[in-house]
Amino acid sequence: MLILLPPSEGKHQPISGKTLKLNQLTFHQSLGQIRTTLLSQKIDQSKSRPAHEIYTGVLFQALNWGTLSAAAQKRGEKSILVISAVFGALRMHDNIPSYKAKIKTSVWKKALTATLEDLEADLIVDCRSSTYAGVWTPDASKTVNIRVFHIKEGERSVITHMSKKYRGELTRYLLQAGVSPKTPAEVMKIAAKYFDCELTKPDGKNPYYLDLLIEAG
Repeated sequence: MLILLPPSEGKHQPISGKTLKLNQLTFHQSLGQIRTTLLSQKIDQSKSRPAHEIYTGVLFQALNWGTLSAAAQKRGEKSILVISAVFGALRMHDNIPSYKAKIKTSVWKKALTATLEDLEADLIVDCRSSTYAGVWTPDASKTVNIRVFHIKEGERSVITHMSKKYRGELTRYLLQAGVSPKTPAEVMKIAAKYFDCELTKPDGKNPYYLDLLIEAG
């Protein structure tokens, strides 16, 4: 299983940490040159911390990495990739500084497509926002795109900002499951323990969609 997450706009500003070492980051061989080009002098590279400490937005608050069991964190280290405007793709343990940047699809698409397709994941759970989805379009036949809807009086409406919260919660539940899911149906089975949800099968270009249905308060 590969879980794709967006970064968060909200980031922790560490007061101490290690100096950024690009050659120690995941995918250094394939993404290192672009990372070097994009790193700004405005970014304090002397205070780098693990990505799970740097990202503090709604999704990562719901994921609540620090309270996961050692086994769940181990699954997360293997399965989660955070798509980043400056670093391309990161594992949760990668030490990075706080930064502000907007992702440029034209800069990252070729390199990330080659890098991520080499992973040959049997299942991809895509929790990215549209802003970050453009850098790589995975195989639709094995991808589950997570959507979130409010339900009010039987009508659906798209949840925007707070959809991140539910994607973070789902990611947490997937990591806490005893065995990592290998099919969209298995993702649905785990999700259904916590959410009203529906799974739509792919139709050519479109992937599977797992819709989390949240009753509006």
